[in-house]
Amino acid sequence: MQVIARRTLREFWARHPRAEGPIRAWFAIASGAQWANPAEIKRQFGSTVDFVGDNRAIFDLGGNKYRLIVHISFAFKRVLVKFVGTHAEYDRIDPETVSWRRK
Repeated sequence: MQVIARRTLREFWARHPRAEGPIRAWFAIASGAQWANPAEIKRQFGSTVDFVGDNRAIFDLGGNKYRLIVHISFAFKRVLVKFVGTHAEYDRIDPETVSWRRK
């Protein structure tokens, strides 16, 4: 899969150095994958991935310390990074739209 927005990932781990290892590990798996459907992702990541509408996947990284939301285009073999953040930051957004929730 072609992972789009790698720069977003690098910028995040520059602010959160402990996230670099888990993000690099996810990137290596995703960029080498040829997923055809969500079931294939689920087989590979198990309980550390969930799905929401619009072909979005939510990955728990670093022992659930970080969350990564991506949009997957199975037809074009592309993964677009929509959000990467701490678990606390994730709790403040709507994962289906990646917009901040009002308090």
